[in-house]
Amino acid sequence: MKKYAVPIALVGLLSLQACNQQPPAGADAAADSAAAAAPEVMLDSSGKRLSYGLAFGIGQRMASEQFPLDNAAFLKGIEDSLNGTDPMITQAEMQTEMQAFQEKMMEEQQASQAILGEANQAASVEFLEANAAREGVMVTESGLQYEVLEQGEGAKPGPDDIVQVHYRGTTVDGTEFDSSYSRGQPVEFGVGQVIPGWTEALQLMNVGSKYMLAIPSELAYGAGGAGQVIGPNAALVFEVELLSIPSQVAADTGSE
Repeated sequence: MKKYAVPIALVGLLSLQACNQQPPAGADAAADSAAAAAPEVMLDSSGKRLSYGLAFGIGQRMASEQFPLDNAAFLKGIEDSLNGTDPMITQAEMQTEMQAFQEKMMEEQQASQAILGEANQAASVEFLEANAAREGVMVTESGLQYEVLEQGEGAKPGPDDIVQVHYRGTTVDGTEFDSSYSRGQPVEFGVGQVIPGWTEALQLMNVGSKYMLAIPSELAYGAGGAGQVIGPNAALVFEVELLSIPSQVAADTGSE
C-alpha cells in the first residue's frame, strides 16, 4: 500500500478504530453555518481536484467510523500543519489526548465484547444442551458433540496426518461463515493445525465419513472469537466430510 505525506497526528488518528459515538447536539447546524461562511472553492485545476479528492476521502473515512471530531478544530489542525504554522498545543498534549481517546475506545470495546460474550455463552449452552439430547448425537469427554451422517470404511487419521476435507461451518443460529462446498474446492491441512474440536473429531472419522459437529467455544475460538462473524464464547456447528488422508497415501507410496 502506498503511503502519503499527511500530518503525523492525522495518520495516528486514522489508525484508530471507530468509537461509535454520535455527533454532539447541534453539530448539523454548526456544519451548515460553517459551510455558509466558507468561501466558494473552484475546482478548476488538476491540483485543486486532487486536493479536494484527498480531503474528501479522509472525510468519508472519518464519517464512516464516527470519530468524535470538532470540524473547526480538525480543519484548523490540517491548515496549520500544511502551512507550517506552529501548533496550538504541544506534541506532548497531542499524544496525551490521542492516548486518552485510545484507552476510552478500548474500554468501550472491551465492555461491548463482554456483553456479547455473555449473550453468546448463554445461546451456546442452550443450543448444546438441546443438541446433546437429540437421537444419534454422541458427546465426548471434552464436550465435543458429533453425529454420524455417513459412515466411511477407510482409514482414520492420526494427530500428525494431513487430511483432505469438505466442510461447512455455521454459528448456532445457522449463519454460515465458511464453506469449502460453496468454493467448490476441498481443503487440505494438518490434523493438529486446526481448532481442538476439529483435531479431536477428525481422529474419530474414517475416510468416506461425514459428521455433523457441535463444538463448544472452549474447543473452538474461545473468548477471543474470530473475525466479524464468530463472536466471543460462540459454539460452532460444522458439517465435515473426510475425503482422504494424503499423508498416509504418500507414506504408503514411499514404502513400496
